[in-house]
Amino acid sequence: MTDAAPPAVVEEAPVELPPLVKLGQAIQANSGGAVTGFKVEYGELTLHAERERIVEVLTHLRDDPDCRFHQLVDLCGADYPDRPRRFDVVYHLLSMTKNHRIRVKLQTDEDTPVHTVAHVFPAADWFEREAFDMYGIFFEGHPDLRRILTDYGFHGYPLRKDFPMT
Repeated sequence: MTDAAPPAVVEEAPVELPPLVKLGQAIQANSGGAVTGFKVEYGELTLHAERERIVEVLTHLRDDPDCRFHQLVDLCGADYPDRPRRFDVVYHLLSMTKNHRIRVKLQTDEDTPVHTVAHVFPAADWFEREAFDMYGIFFEGHPDLRRILTDYGFHGYPLRKDFPMT
């Protein structure tokens, strides 16, 4: 029987987090609870925000020197009728200087309005009107929330999953 030396302890270098994960962590840490979580899938960062604080979140993403998301690319709705808060409102932002895209999601129901962000990103004006017209999502403080794609006398919201097809 030989006396074998104990195995050497090999220290591993710390694993470097991907840039989008670090960005998501930093945004969530600096949000004061307005961003409740994030995930990175398929090379895209998605933030989950509190509905009541969406103006604060988007203003931070626009003005923070580490973010610089100066362009609202899109704002859309999604309908999940089996959930109590059936609608997702999704904001897609672009940082030209940082070469990043980000998605911000929040949930709301049929009766609870989302604060308008038209004063943060003027392009939101048109997108919020479209989400109102197609889904019936209300945007509190919007300067001109009226139908944009359907006739003024139209009843219902055509992109809701429970919209009658006949």
